[in-house]
Order: sequence, then C-alpha cells, then structure tokens
Amino acid sequence: MTERIAGIYAEAWSRIVATMIRLTGGDWHLAEECAQDAFTQALRKWPESGVPDQPLAWLTTTARHRAIDRMRRASTEAAKLREMAATGPEPPPYRGDSDIPDERLELVFTCCHPSLNLDAQVALTLRSLTGMSTAEIARAFLVPERTMGQRLFRAKQKIAHARVPFRVPPAHLLPDRLPAVLHVLYLLYNAGYGDPEKARLSREAIRLARVLTAALPDEPEALGVLALMLLHDARRDSRTDAAGDLVTLADQDRSRWDRERIAEGVALCERALRHRRAGPFQLQAAIAACHATAPVAADTDWPQIVGLYDHLARVAPSVIVDLNRAVAVGMADGPEAALPLVDAIAATGQLDGYHLLHATRADLLRRAGRTVEAADSYRVALDLAPTDAERRFLRGRLDLC
Repeated sequence: MTERIAGIYAEAWSRIVATMIRLTGGDWHLAEECAQDAFTQALRKWPESGVPDQPLAWLTTTARHRAIDRMRRASTEAAKLREMAATGPEPPPYRGDSDIPDERLELVFTCCHPSLNLDAQVALTLRSLTGMSTAEIARAFLVPERTMGQRLFRAKQKIAHARVPFRVPPAHLLPDRLPAVLHVLYLLYNAGYGDPEKARLSREAIRLARVLTAALPDEPEALGVLALMLLHDARRDSRTDAAGDLVTLADQDRSRWDRERIAEGVALCERALRHRRAGPFQLQAAIAACHATAPVAADTDWPQIVGLYDHLARVAPSVIVDLNRAVAVGMADGPEAALPLVDAIAATGQLDGYHLLHATRADLLRRAGRTVEAADSYRVALDLAPTDAERRFLRGRLDLC
C-alpha cells in the first residue's frame, strides 16, 4: 500500500500543488502544506479503507478543504471563501502518464518568472513540479541544504509579493522565460534518467518539451533540448545490465539502442542547427548525436566531439563542460593529454564533492598505467558516489588497480 501511495505521490504532487496555488491566490507555502497534508491523510486512511477509485480527486478535494479552512481562519472574507468552495471547479480525475493536463506547464512558466534569477527559477520548479526534497535539489546544485532552503523560501516570497499570474504567458513573452524553462526540463529529465523508479520524470520532461516545440517551432534551443533528451533516452535500456550494474558507453550493446528515437533526435538537432544560432542544448545534442550514430565505440569521432566542447565552452562556460571536454581529450589524444586538464579543474576546488571528477581522474590514471594514484582517486570517488550502482562500478574499477 505504501509503495502504491508513493507512486500516486510521484504522479499527482505537481497537479495538486498547481491547483492549490491557483486556489490560494499564489500562496506557495500554503499550497505545498495542503498538498502534503492530503498525502499524510491518505497514508493514515487508505490502508484501512482502500485506495479510492479516483485518488487524485480524493487528494485534491482533501487539500482544497484544508486550504479553505486555513484561509477562512486567516481572513475576514468568510462569505467569499464559502462561495469559492461551493462554486469552484471539481478536481480532475486521476489519469495516467500519457494524459496529463498542461497545468504542469503553467506551473513551470510561473516558477520561471523573470523576477527570479535562473538558479531560483530552476530550484523552485523542481520543488513544485517533482516534489523533490530540498536536500535532493541541493545535491543537484552542489550547494548546502540550508542554502537551498533559503533560496526556495525567497523565491516563493518574491513570486507572492510580485503577484505573478499562474498561467503560460502570451506567445510574445515566451522567449524571455525559455532559458530557465529549458534548464528545468533537462534537470527534470536527468532526475529520472538514472533511477528506473523515477523514469516517469524523464517521460514528463520529454512530453513537456514536445509541447514547447509545438508552441515555438522555430526556437532552436527548444528543439535542441528535445533532441538531447531523445538521444540520451534512446540508450536508457543499455546503461545497466541484468544485475542492475552500470555499463559504460563504450561497452553498451548498441543493438539495444532505440533507433527511432535516435533518428528523431538527430533530425531535430539538424533542424535546430540550421538556424545558425547554436546554443548550449543544441551543442550538447550534437555531441550526443556523435555518440549515437557511431556504429561501434571505436568509430566515435572524438576530435569532432572535442571541437563541439570547445564551442560549448565559449557559449556556456562551466567547470562541468571543462570536465567533459577533458574526457573527450583523453579519448582523442590519450590520458596523459587529459590529466593536466583534470588536475587544473581539481585545483579550483569547485568540484571537490563531485564524485565524477575523481572517477574521471582515476580512469585517466589507470589508463596511463599509474595504478597506485588511480586507486587513491577511485577511493575518493567511491566515498562520494550517490547510488549503489555507481559504488559497485567504482569498486570493480578499484579492484583492477
């Protein structure tokens, strides 16, 4: 029963929060509190009474009652609130993943209002859309949990004080919010990519990206982010073996890759690049296309990938881009050429807690024959790895040293 409720939580959280935000006039704290209270009551009641035929309707109604009760106690306009309760629209029935109304897209655009900086926009949307905890979002941003909690609090307060309308903005305003929306969708995709139990997040990110490209058919970055998701998603099933252990890109069974998704992703990437306004998502999609179209790992055009990372570093410089470029250099020119690049990144201290920095350094050292140093870096990466699958993989690599 608890697992089923957890599944309903994953599907329904954002829809209930969106409904409560609209009902409460933009009170994000109250909206989330009422949604959480509804799930708490479900955990208490459903094990005895059974899951209702329409769980989303039950949860939304419970949250609405809680919100109206709270607002009635806090407001002198009791008559208006009673009228709202009596005449408000009925909650929608619970539906599967393939038939989710676009109130989630309204939620994304509301969170991505220009009054917030980009990090706050992305963090608030992840919290509201996925129900991810503050700690989970903090890990995604590589910041302390307390810092992320303060950032989320300030973002909610700013939206409330600015009286931001809960809606998708008019077409002429869509491009202003697009960078944050695209970041949100890609982070949402990644949140579901590495965990089979959260695969619905990736599906929802792809669905919303399709909605965006339909609304903005000539926006190359929207095409780019959809292409990037599809190209990654095409090899989802080959990333782990039957035991759930990670399989590196070079060792994946390419016959298991979804060729239809690859073809669609490549076509979208080419369509985006024809606009000659290459942005970060288009360039990442082009890199993914290089991997996806190579018949075997040995045919991967690593020099071209290095060139694409050079362009990406100019368009959207970041330490993660630098690290990925170093990996490509290591494949194109050998590990000894890449090690100084990785060491320079490590010297900045920006990625001290990022396990992939240490895993990358360890792999380069192992390939260079410096196994004692490689073992030390594998141990650091092992201590920082966030999942069991990654820890098993790193233990296996450590054993090779």
